[in-house]
Amino acid sequence: MNEKFQNALARKAQSVPPIWFMRQAGRYHRHYQALRAKHSFMQLCKNPKLAAEVALGPITDFDFDVSILFSDLLFPLEALGMGLRYEETGPELDWHLTPNNISQLKGLKEALPLLEFQKEAVFQTRSLLPKDKSLIGFVGGPWTLFTYAVEGSHKGNLLSTKTWMAQLYPEFCKYLLPLLLENIKLQFAGGVEIVMLFDTAAGELSPLDFQNLLLPQIKAIANQFPGKIGYYSKGTTEAHLQALEPLRSQFAGIGVDHRFNLPQILQQNRSGFVQGNFDQALLFLPKDQLLGQLYKYLEPFQALSPGARAGWISGLGHGVLPKTPEENVRLFIQTVREALK
Repeated sequence: MNEKFQNALARKAQSVPPIWFMRQAGRYHRHYQALRAKHSFMQLCKNPKLAAEVALGPITDFDFDVSILFSDLLFPLEALGMGLRYEETGPELDWHLTPNNISQLKGLKEALPLLEFQKEAVFQTRSLLPKDKSLIGFVGGPWTLFTYAVEGSHKGNLLSTKTWMAQLYPEFCKYLLPLLLENIKLQFAGGVEIVMLFDTAAGELSPLDFQNLLLPQIKAIANQFPGKIGYYSKGTTEAHLQALEPLRSQFAGIGVDHRFNLPQILQQNRSGFVQGNFDQALLFLPKDQLLGQLYKYLEPFQALSPGARAGWISGLGHGVLPKTPEENVRLFIQTVREALK
């Protein structure tokens, strides 16, 4: 386990935060590209030894403090019987969810064995990681998986998803939620320290619908694993975070994207970690300009005492973008550690 990461989970004061990025093992990295040239994306995810090798790459190359299970959040939909394949344009399901076909979804007993590979992938990853690195798992948020099930993605206006959400979302969760809970148990059994709940479509909902529609399922997951679930939502607002406040004591922590004032959130935060939130697009800047942006970004953190920034896990506003220069990933990590020591 990584000491800095454990300190962040426990909100212990420390000068230098742990660092991990969403999608840190991905298309921008030569290590991943070399493996991808030999194997399909599905093979990299479903072969536990390959998944572990992908996850290890950025730890070895960039010295991140935390590794994350290499997988994809859509596998529960495949397990429920919706099929899944990965094309050049992105993931594709065999069919999309409607009120007329929801009964075609598989039950828990039939679906769960199709996710067992993640447990073994976690075990294999932990066996390869240095002892001083932490390992976390993840699943997709129920709402995000619902948007994929209905639309095939969470791009656009989500017209069908929102038209059917009051009727179809609760029914869908009767199938999905038990599977997600067991999926999380599999990852813990494999050896992860926490599991992140990635709800990348949550920002498409109003704060009112977020509170009324999403929170019951999020609460059910957090309550099942108190202090062990992190929650990240993309494109949400202060009002969405406020709606989450009653659950904060149940979470291990939260992640926020680059639209938030993270130093301010750290000062307001009373429990768990806060992960984020440098704008990932700025990693494409030339070195001198990137350093300038990083120094400006870090100034408010430097103004806080180690105790005031307790709980911070340094990262990006969202995941590493394809074609991000590797040298800028390395520069980010070195700069954060040097500026805050």
